[in-house]
Formats: sequence, structure tokens, C-alpha cells
Amino acid sequence: MDKAQFLTRFHHAKQINSEADFPLREPGRPAAVLLPIMEYDNELTVLFTVRASHLRHHAGQISFPGGKQELTDNSLVETALRETHEEVGLHPYKVEVVGNLPVYRTVSRYEVIPYVGFVSAPTRLILDKNEVESTFEVPLSFLMDKNNHLIHWVKRKEGQFPVYFIPWKQHNIWGATAAFVRNLSNHF
Repeated sequence: MDKAQFLTRFHHAKQINSEADFPLREPGRPAAVLLPIMEYDNELTVLFTVRASHLRHHAGQISFPGGKQELTDNSLVETALRETHEEVGLHPYKVEVVGNLPVYRTVSRYEVIPYVGFVSAPTRLILDKNEVESTFEVPLSFLMDKNNHLIHWVKRKEGQFPVYFIPWKQHNIWGATAAFVRNLSNHF
């Protein structure tokens, strides 16, 4: 799949189902992430970060660059681009944002909007080691194939909730990050 094929499928007119998220009882805190699609000459990949192991929350987990909205952010897309620049050194002018996925509510009480953006690759990343331990890329074709996705159902007092997993080599993409990928795969 190339960029033109991706955009045709991503910007279609049909209704897309969203994966189940966590049912918050009150509005969550606004946050945003960037789902960066790296555009090579003959392949599209998705860039993931591995969070630093010393962090208090979500240490060592796989994520997309992003975070909570700050008062200085004029919009959530600005939040996603600012956080991406801070975490992996990718300047906003190098990202072509082509749209967003549905809001996803997390168990940590955030309402996250994932923005989808293209980045010409290869590009030099400068990691903030206080936040990001490393990065890796996964072929978009692998991620869009739901045969590579797993779902584990967790019981809570309010009912059953899905936890999504996408194993890739030595990494295990799971939780909200995997849900964002699944929401993107619903376009294909």
C-alpha cells in the first residue's frame, strides 16, 4: 500500500466502527497522540516509542508520541505535534497531518484523539531519554491485518472490557495504543 492508496481508504465516506473504550463516568482530561506513518520509497511503516523505564506511569510500555493538552496548546493537534517534537525531535513542519481517529477514553481517565500524519523517511530522530527509551517501526501492512491482532477480555464490576494486543518481534503493542491501530485498521 502506498500513500495514495492509504488516503483513499482513510478518507472514504462509509461509517467506521470504533473499538470499545473505557466508559468514563465524567469527561476525561483532553490528550492527543500522533500516529506517525513513515513514508519510504516502497513501504509505509508506523513509528512507535518505548517509554522510558524510570517513568512513574506506563514505564516501558509501547506508545505513540503524545500526551495531555497544556494550557499553551491552541488545539489537540497542536498538542500531538508539540509532544512529538519534545519526545522524538520530529518538527511539526515535517509531519503532514491527514486526519484523526475517534476519541478514545482510557482507564487513566483521558480522552485521547489520535492524529494520523505522514513523515518522509528516513528522518533523524532525537529522543528525549527522560521520556523515550527507544523507537521502532512496524510495516503498516502488518498492522492493518486484523489476523495479527489479539483481544483479551477483562472483567470489572461494570462488565467486560477488551484489552487489545498486537505482538511484533520482541515488542507487545497493547492497550490504548493497540486500540488506536485497530481503529485505523477498521478503514481497511
